[in-house]
Amino acid sequence: MKVYLDYAATGPIKAEVLTEMMPYLTTDYGNPSSMHEWGRAARIAVDESRIKIAKFLNADPAEIIFTSGGTESDNLAIKGMVNSVILNEVKNLDPSAKPQDDKFHVITSQIEHHAILNSCKTLEKSGVEVTYLKPNTDGIIEVDAVKAAIKENTVLVSIMYVNNEIGSVNPIRAIGKMIEKENDARELKILFHTDAVQAAEYQNMDVDYLHVDLLTISGHKIGAPKGVGVLFVKKGVNIMPMMHGGEQEFGRRAGTENVASIVAIGKAVEELRNEKLEIRNEIKNIRDYFIGRILKEIPETELNGGKEFRSPNNVNVYFKYVEGESILMNLDLVGIAASSGSACTSLSLQPSHVIMAVYSDAERAHGSIRFTLGQNSTKEEIDYTIENLKEIIAKLRKISPLSPKEYK
Repeated sequence: MKVYLDYAATGPIKAEVLTEMMPYLTTDYGNPSSMHEWGRAARIAVDESRIKIAKFLNADPAEIIFTSGGTESDNLAIKGMVNSVILNEVKNLDPSAKPQDDKFHVITSQIEHHAILNSCKTLEKSGVEVTYLKPNTDGIIEVDAVKAAIKENTVLVSIMYVNNEIGSVNPIRAIGKMIEKENDARELKILFHTDAVQAAEYQNMDVDYLHVDLLTISGHKIGAPKGVGVLFVKKGVNIMPMMHGGEQEFGRRAGTENVASIVAIGKAVEELRNEKLEIRNEIKNIRDYFIGRILKEIPETELNGGKEFRSPNNVNVYFKYVEGESILMNLDLVGIAASSGSACTSLSLQPSHVIMAVYSDAERAHGSIRFTLGQNSTKEEIDYTIENLKEIIAKLRKISPLSPKEYK
């Protein structure tokens, strides 16, 4: 049996999505900026996809920017917004003045995806102050922690909706409402961004409900291909483009549009609108069954993160006395795919920054495995995985120098 349990890393293109995008790879291959029939057909396809995504987010089509994926959307949100604020502030004060980046402050968390963390580190190099909030013991960023970190010069808060490693669901709506209330008494307004890459398939994505100004989606997490993403930018929010060239995407992201993939992500979110609740409940039931069997049948295991505010597809478990890489290699030998954390950092030997932020325990970080479910996951696959896991953990503990005598 082959069992894929790494849907947080990526998933397959849905059949209906592939069907929808295929004409734009074969017959309807025009450039959306061209004036002829082929170009007009491509432009219509892009516009229709923009409308679908706007409906999914309860936004205006003009607030939707297509990008190459979650990483670009996060970079554009963080750098583009902050750099725009810096330049606008300078122009308002003195057109001949030079930017003073150290006048501005950004708030994010220690458990963000590296697309956010490294974007913030880049801002720090130019003098922007960044506060990295620590999560609570369930891996959640609390509203009060965000509020306490706000300063007079804070211009941006970026907190991820669902953590990609331990599945913790942050209180985005409550944070957004708090920021709006803070802004009532401020001259320098705070904007709020959320990386919703892991949230789109299961959580409420209504941007009005969430009270966000910017929001990130990635196509390959929701049944579209790799290489396409979305950044929602609320009307009135200025961002400085990182890609310079033509006037595509309302002048905010230059480059010929990836029409086929844009059509695909539009179809993917259209499907999500119709099936989200049903998918969520089915996967949550399998997840709870999976967690229950692991904790009951494999001794000395612990769930990373809390269970209440957790993505319905995430199972992240600490297996004491064994290395995560050894578990993964043995799982792979029996046809089971999982991960030890974010796929974007799989080549790094460093322990998970998320688990370190929550637990400050390198041994725990090195001994944890992430299983993430998808629409194709079945209870039979979980049973197969559990039976193999029991044998693998017992075998590895028997040879581990960290194991107590009873496992030898």
